[in-house]
Amino acid sequence: MAAAATSRSLSHVWPTHSALDERGVLQVGGCDALELAREFGTPAYVVAEQDLRERARAFRDAFAARHPGRSEIFFASKAFPCTAVLRILRDEGLGCDVASSGELHLALQAGFAPERILLHGNAKSTAELAMAIDAGIGLIVLDGLDDLERTEALARERGVRQRVLLRVTPGVRGDTHDKISTGQSDSKFGLSLGDTRRAIDRLAGSDALQLDGLHLHIGSQILDLEPFRAAIAMLHGLGDDLPMVNVGGGLGVAYTATHQVPSVEDYVDAKVGAVEEHLGAGKVILDEPGRALTANAGVTLYTVQTVKRNVSTWVAVDGGMADNLRPMLYGAPYEAEVVGRHGGETACRLVGKHCESGDVLVHAAHLADPGPGDVIVMPATGAYGHAMANTYNGIPRPPVILCRDGDARVAVRRETLDDLLARDA
Repeated sequence: MAAAATSRSLSHVWPTHSALDERGVLQVGGCDALELAREFGTPAYVVAEQDLRERARAFRDAFAARHPGRSEIFFASKAFPCTAVLRILRDEGLGCDVASSGELHLALQAGFAPERILLHGNAKSTAELAMAIDAGIGLIVLDGLDDLERTEALARERGVRQRVLLRVTPGVRGDTHDKISTGQSDSKFGLSLGDTRRAIDRLAGSDALQLDGLHLHIGSQILDLEPFRAAIAMLHGLGDDLPMVNVGGGLGVAYTATHQVPSVEDYVDAKVGAVEEHLGAGKVILDEPGRALTANAGVTLYTVQTVKRNVSTWVAVDGGMADNLRPMLYGAPYEAEVVGRHGGETACRLVGKHCESGDVLVHAAHLADPGPGDVIVMPATGAYGHAMANTYNGIPRPPVILCRDGDARVAVRRETLDDLLARDA
């Protein structure tokens, strides 16, 4: 599917090894973006498999170098819940972090060993906890005292001793959007420092739960490493004799070329260094990257339907808020290009087709003479686009296409009109 690539480099928002061929057409995973649009239709999520593998290896190698033999990496599956993606990351040696019965089912179907699965959630149901314990998953993260009591009762009924972590709210706010900040004192997630001490004492006498360590997670899309260090420091004096600590995820990514992102090595060094300084050098460290693995590995393809000029120039495509809710939900910034044309001169708003004025994908796009039928590509859409996709306005959800070495395959098929009615009784 690929033509010969030129040496022209692309910014760090694009998948690793992406290039432009001699016509200026984007190649993702060795596949021609225009051919992908023709073969699979648009909108479509496109993921570069080799990029995904290399990002997983970067985390794995950084922890192995900085904290050899005493670290585990769990993919935060909420970022891209797809069997094929999970299998790739499983093959690269990662475990899986899930937050519902659906994500647990997906992880098991993707072939993760139950002991390499970790269950989260601030409102786990009895059914979800029972499913996790019955599956024999490795760790359950207890998010509150009710969670503790419910999990203990279920484990005792089954005659098992379930390994658990306690999620601590450290009172540290990461520099990120309020809707994805989770470490501040006023958070729906985790236990206060005082409740954590009470829970540690409570678990010391439990015959059904084994407390292996503490957990914290201060939020997502964090580009400043200092809050990670500060949050870990807050655990000093809590559970000093416990063998492990889960330091969450949260490393941000570049959504535009102007975003500067810490390296994986610096991120790992900051977290491991803080654990060694405040909690001791012997602990097993768990980390939970999500978007840092998948966001820049993916792009989304659209087709322009109309161009309208009034006070602004509006370039409307065949997707929008149903396949990428992040711009509307968080005001998340993105870039876009016309496939095959570069150096955009047309200042415009790239908008979706949904019945909402807020359905804007890029508020200040610069596209090269866009017109109906042009294929548009948005980079850095490999996290939370597919995960949050919906069928608003009765629009079927897009497929996921995996590309590697010039070969493209469907990982998730496009939803059909009949699929939209499948649950109607």
